Amino acid sequence: MRRDPHSYADDSQVETASIALRATVDFATRTLAGDVQLVFATPGGGPLDLDTRDLTIERVVGPAGELPFTLHPAEPVLGARLAIELPAATPWVRVHYRTSPDAAALQWLEPAQTAGGVHPFLFSQCQAIHARSVVPLQDTPRIRIRYQAELTIPRALTAVMAARRLDVTPAGDHAIARFEMPQPIPPYLFALAVGDLAARDVGPRSQVWAEPAMLERAAREFADVERMIAAAEELFGPYDWERFDLLTMPPSFPYGGMENPRLTFVTPTVIAGDKSLVSVIVHELAHSWTGNLVTNANAEHFWLNEGFTVYAERRLLEVLYGADFAALHAAIGRSALDEAFARFRDRPELTHLRTRLAGVDPDEVFSLVPYEKGYSFLCALEQAAGRDAFTAWLRSYLRDFRFRSLATEDFVAHLEAALPGALARVDARAWLDGPGLPPSAPSPRSARLSAIEALGTALPPADASAWSPAEWQLYLARMPRPAPAETLRALDTRLTASTNFEVLVAWLQLALESGYHAVVPRASEVLASVGRMKYLRPLYVALAKDPATRTTARELFARSSASYHPIARQVIEGVLSARS
Repeated sequence: MRRDPHSYADDSQVETASIALRATVDFATRTLAGDVQLVFATPGGGPLDLDTRDLTIERVVGPAGELPFTLHPAEPVLGARLAIELPAATPWVRVHYRTSPDAAALQWLEPAQTAGGVHPFLFSQCQAIHARSVVPLQDTPRIRIRYQAELTIPRALTAVMAARRLDVTPAGDHAIARFEMPQPIPPYLFALAVGDLAARDVGPRSQVWAEPAMLERAAREFADVERMIAAAEELFGPYDWERFDLLTMPPSFPYGGMENPRLTFVTPTVIAGDKSLVSVIVHELAHSWTGNLVTNANAEHFWLNEGFTVYAERRLLEVLYGADFAALHAAIGRSALDEAFARFRDRPELTHLRTRLAGVDPDEVFSLVPYEKGYSFLCALEQAAGRDAFTAWLRSYLRDFRFRSLATEDFVAHLEAALPGALARVDARAWLDGPGLPPSAPSPRSARLSAIEALGTALPPADASAWSPAEWQLYLARMPRPAPAETLRALDTRLTASTNFEVLVAWLQLALESGYHAVVPRASEVLASVGRMKYLRPLYVALAKDPATRTTARELFARSSASYHPIARQVIEGVLSARS
């Protein structure tokens, strides 16, 4: 039986307990080549089906020698099934293979796409089902694995992994870096990076890794990480991953962050110089309990990962920065959730928390629904049970399911046993299996949020210089398009020089959509210096939509596209072609 619609893994077959990877990182061919040993939880025989995507399988061996295998034709979502026939009581198999230059999980950056501009850079991104393009394995979060890895890399570069760093051995023009991951993880959290990297301690259990040009700034920005970890432990229990290190990615990194345990990947755009955006780190840290320690069994239950993490994140933000700050954060999330509901107006089943995704690529239906609707559901349960009782249950949930992967049914059974009747009081079925938000969904409330709402489209007060990024985002989001010219001129003097990308991009988007062309030079600077899709897309859309700046958009893309990640280039090409 296959319980994960996105994996060939079969319950009747042996399950992998650990893997040992040996691979050479070849920047010239953009491939990894080597072998991986899969060690089974219990020796067994018969068929074994592994997930692969665009891998070249050279041979498969077991303790007694070569084993027969078939690499079946690829299916559109799942990739190709690697079928191996195991002799009775087989304890392990080793697969010799190489990856494709176009492996979905491996992003090879040219020197121009890095901060230093001299050396290339490689990083992986395995969520949701892309680990199979790096390693042939049972690529389902239901089967958690430990791993060891040996990476042969150019000697001038440094390798890091979301794992314990063991040692590095020189080997001529190359070096062999060894790692081990002692805690069991879902495969989507397998992560590596290779580049010109240096490290600095920022706490007793945290280092910041970055390209040398970024290291000092990153270390200053993330200096409060230990305080965040300690606050999270008070809320959710002990930190079980030993270390919480951070890798500041090159400017072309197209995402905000990725919660790889022991080594979180984070965009450099959070380095504002004043720590005003480090709340992004709080979300990734919260994953250490919700999403990494306790994981969804497959993509149909993704809300158990991200909904819980957004709830944990905002509880932690409340402790660190106050209830008003957390409420502002929640208000931004509610606005984003409304946009997600509008996107799926014709597919309301994708606004359920418990989804049915057989035959559906999880990347194609990714949205903020599991994040924000899941958060609201947990807030409703907290109100029904009382905060103290709900917090006690949450800690027991994380303790009881530690290092396990769950379905929604497991959550329901555990909560009902601990807090009988709470699910019924909030009509849990409407949340889990119904579209949109139930009418009784709680709404964020705070004095600072009310003040922003009361301001309307009037100019911010003189003390708005002390506003948080969230307050500015909410204010700018409520402005009409086009905004009055006098308002735009007044905001220009306050915001165009901002180094906070959340505020700056929200302002530039408003100005461009209002035909206020005085900000075009500043928008051009942003588009030439960052590669995060959250910022690129709205600015290019605004420039391309206006006939007066459409040519500017094309010229900017022609100059800057070499420094963008391939995924970002594809997105922006689509934006510009739609306005041709």
